Amino acid sequence: MKVPLKTRLMYAAAWCLGRLPLSWAQRLGDAIGAFSHRFDTRECKVARRNLELLGLPRDPAERDPALRRILGQTGRCAVETLRIWTRPRADNLRLVATVTGLEHLAAAEAAGRGVIISAPHYGNWELLIEFLAARGPFTLVYRTPESASGDAFLRLARGGENIRLVPAEASTLRPLWKALQAGGVVGITPDQQPKLGSGEFAPFFGRQALTLSLIPRLAERSGAAVLFAYAERRPDGRFDLHFEPALPAIASPDLVEATTAMNAQVESIARRDLWQYQWTYKRWTLRPPGSGETNPYHPDCYKRPRQ
Repeated sequence: MKVPLKTRLMYAAAWCLGRLPLSWAQRLGDAIGAFSHRFDTRECKVARRNLELLGLPRDPAERDPALRRILGQTGRCAVETLRIWTRPRADNLRLVATVTGLEHLAAAEAAGRGVIISAPHYGNWELLIEFLAARGPFTLVYRTPESASGDAFLRLARGGENIRLVPAEASTLRPLWKALQAGGVVGITPDQQPKLGSGEFAPFFGRQALTLSLIPRLAERSGAAVLFAYAERRPDGRFDLHFEPALPAIASPDLVEATTAMNAQVESIARRDLWQYQWTYKRWTLRPPGSGETNPYHPDCYKRPRQ
């Protein structure tokens, strides 16, 4: 596949940042977070609004320090990701300090009905992808960037050995179904807001959130095991990987029951260390039909049109 020049330049820039020692990279991530807070960037506004919506922390006086921590963790994740995307897999796997629950993954693989990895946006999910691909073929659902060069960059950065990328679109179900029928492992993020008609409204941190129904539908129809997996950042900058069986209700034919169970488990993981969760994402823009609610991020969290 021919890689456009713009994509190569983007990758070269990422490669240069990826050469930084881990401690330097994480300090740079902290600086990016401080910059975001100082200049009240879009990410800062969205994270602040999410904390306000959920009443986290309960004491409003603690909200700004929490916001600073979130932005610092977000900055670290971004710089770590460039490192992971541009370094050999063996180097990346040295970032893994411990692995908990690997027996659940091994048992699910041995059952031969396929494995669905539900990977929330917590810690650094790119390291989790590297770990899974090191074990064997891995099919990953990803959201396609708006620009063709961005998509080409993402495919170049993520498309390492054993990784098959599947865009999140109407035709997604077919390749995932085939992979599961062959006993393969597929990875899907459970906490991205889908389009209306592609999910169900279910509670998440006490607020109704339009929730992806793809994982429950695949689990119910295929009989594949569902595991939640995440890479949690440690104080020393390395990561602990965790694999946990999903709640049985995630495979319920009742999609509201299934998505409610799925959101409950994502929330449980996020509450392990709230600041490592991706709070810079507009999770609650779409509201239940007939609720009378409006987009809670509009207009404060949107860029003003150029005059």
